[in-house]
Amino acid sequence: MKTWITPEEAQTAIVQGRGRGVKIAILDSGVEASHPSLGNIQLADDIAIVEDGLQLKVVPGEGRDLFGHGTAVAGIIRAAAPEAEIGSIRVLGESLSARTAIILEGARQAIERGYHILNCSLGCGVPEHVLKYKEWVDEAYLKGVHVVAACNNLDATRPEWPGFFTSVITVNMARTEKDGALYYKPGHLVEFAARGMDVDVPWSGGGMKKVTGSSFAAPRVAGMLACLLSEVPGITPLQAKALFHRLARPWTRECTGPNERPDQPKE
Repeated sequence: MKTWITPEEAQTAIVQGRGRGVKIAILDSGVEASHPSLGNIQLADDIAIVEDGLQLKVVPGEGRDLFGHGTAVAGIIRAAAPEAEIGSIRVLGESLSARTAIILEGARQAIERGYHILNCSLGCGVPEHVLKYKEWVDEAYLKGVHVVAACNNLDATRPEWPGFFTSVITVNMARTEKDGALYYKPGHLVEFAARGMDVDVPWSGGGMKKVTGSSFAAPRVAGMLACLLSEVPGITPLQAKALFHRLARPWTRECTGPNERPDQPKE
């Protein structure tokens, strides 16, 4: 099995790949499986992590999205990698928040169920919780599971986890109309950016919504990664990140989002 390729081969794989054979777990607010824009999607898993007294339990997700956010993420991934298998692991509630313990259990479920990519359009900025996130991010890395995360929408330099771990592909919103554009900013823990501003996405209730945020940039990169893995299985998280470094365009002022100061990008 070929597990190392040139950037040129990787670019071809991303363009030609459709995500077949790749499983992506969406750790979010759920996915509205009946949404017309998702094309009668058959979710690989549809579960929710909920509190049961002092314990956590796994219950059926019932094709529900408690906010709309997860459905938007699913729509973006499906457009980028139409043949990838998508699983919904609901860890966020109606206010788009959750206890760290619930997110950790959701990540554990995704890893144990054999997902290749975990899309985490979420983040925790509580310093005392860093090691709790590190435990499952390290486990994912050791098992060859790719983690793609969003960053803080108010200030991309504000530490959040899992995004601020170096093994994670962390994605900010970019000001671009090109769905397949990928930008790279060296010397920062939020290294990548993709389209995430004024994006039309499916939302709960069967409708559409125009949104802005890194949450909607991360799944674009998760979809690109799925296309790459479908053509070249076995690429490790470190190898994938190195290839994306080579494939991405420089992060310029023209693509800078509202959570970045104009003087930050390097040209």
